[in-house]
Amino acid sequence: MIPVSLQTLAQFAAGNLRGDGTRLVTNVNTDSRKITAGEVFVALVGDKFDAHDFIPQVAAAGAAAVVVSKVNPAWGPLPCAVIEVGDTLLALQHMARGYRQHHAPLIIGLTGSNGKTSTKDLAAIVMARKCQTRATIGNLNNHIGLPLTLLSMREGDQCCVAEMGMNHAGEIKVLTDIAQPDAGIITNIGMAHIEYLGTQDAIAWEKGTLAANVRAGGVVVLNANDKYSEVIARHCQATVSTAGVGCGDVSASNLRADATGTTFTLDFGGEKVETRLPILGEHMVGNAALAACMGWRQGIAPADIADALNHAKLTGGRVEPKVIDGIQFIDDSYNANPDSMIAGLRTLSVLGKARRVAVLGRMGELGDIAQAEHRRVGEFAASLDLTAVFTVGGDEAALISDAAARTNSSLQARHFPDHASCAARLREWLREGDVVLLKGSRSARMEQVLTHFSAS
Repeated sequence: MIPVSLQTLAQFAAGNLRGDGTRLVTNVNTDSRKITAGEVFVALVGDKFDAHDFIPQVAAAGAAAVVVSKVNPAWGPLPCAVIEVGDTLLALQHMARGYRQHHAPLIIGLTGSNGKTSTKDLAAIVMARKCQTRATIGNLNNHIGLPLTLLSMREGDQCCVAEMGMNHAGEIKVLTDIAQPDAGIITNIGMAHIEYLGTQDAIAWEKGTLAANVRAGGVVVLNANDKYSEVIARHCQATVSTAGVGCGDVSASNLRADATGTTFTLDFGGEKVETRLPILGEHMVGNAALAACMGWRQGIAPADIADALNHAKLTGGRVEPKVIDGIQFIDDSYNANPDSMIAGLRTLSVLGKARRVAVLGRMGELGDIAQAEHRRVGEFAASLDLTAVFTVGGDEAALISDAAARTNSSLQARHFPDHASCAARLREWLREGDVVLLKGSRSARMEQVLTHFSAS
């Protein structure tokens, strides 16, 4: 944070301050295990925890202030200021909104069913060509993570690319109320979180809330390849641009993929630049086009955008190449849903001339369509030029390999009960030059296959 007085922070939080209000602070923390001297600690309360239990330890660690919704006499006199509020979570969100208004950077909100974090990374890389830019760290994109992201903006930050996640109706509106975005990107509308939203139309409505809440005079970038973009655009007060592969105000064409990335042409309304994205997957080119379009609309020259993309790197666990003993692993283990799984399989199918192996886990939050979607992924995998489809974990993952085996009898398809047994089979069977995709939902923890493989 830019140094802010405790009195100002208490006003943002709509709280009552006891202690020295003139003291300046530069960081807000919600993890009592990581508190450092001079920070403000917000005591959140969850279903299975109450951070108020750790107030004495936090104060002893040197916290400048604690934000609490109750005061326990057993704490005794604390060696720090106390900001008392009605609800600590709301206070955290109010502080973030107040600080956002106080700091007044350009806020680019970003959501979508697939590719949020990758597009966030790419957009931040592009925007950094214009100004000092901060972005959501990792996956801190919910009602707690977003406020922490905003509060992390420091002296000199002029832009923040803020990822917004959701899995229930109404959550994007909460996040836009906090962030008050000046611009927005929606990557796509897919099947992620359909267990809680019910239909893809409902997902589109929820995601579209971001675009609808970008201020008049702002910019919204939508996916030109997504069927829902047209209806989302109708509800925007901001100026709408589109970007995609083969179409859009900014379009990517002439894609040439190899083992380390994709070369393509970006067309900015008639101005064309050759671009190299050192990241695997055609779907990543679509994400790059969205980021490029936002940068262009913010006044960055196409040549500078292309150069930024040429040096792009993503958050770990997302289409990340790793070579072990001559075998190329594509670590895309961070998360998965049917659309991203299919995109990953398509990327695998065009890599190299050696054996191509998909190692897949379950996909979460699919509700009543879970079985059908796991089978659909297996059938799609069987239609590609793959050598093997291995699955790991429970019954849902097994549906993928079962469907692949039934669809293509010449394909090696096998299910393993755990990561270690799958890794052992890979260790004895793979040979130099083979390519392996690791992908599944976060709960599947597919990166553990790589951990066991490396240790064996």
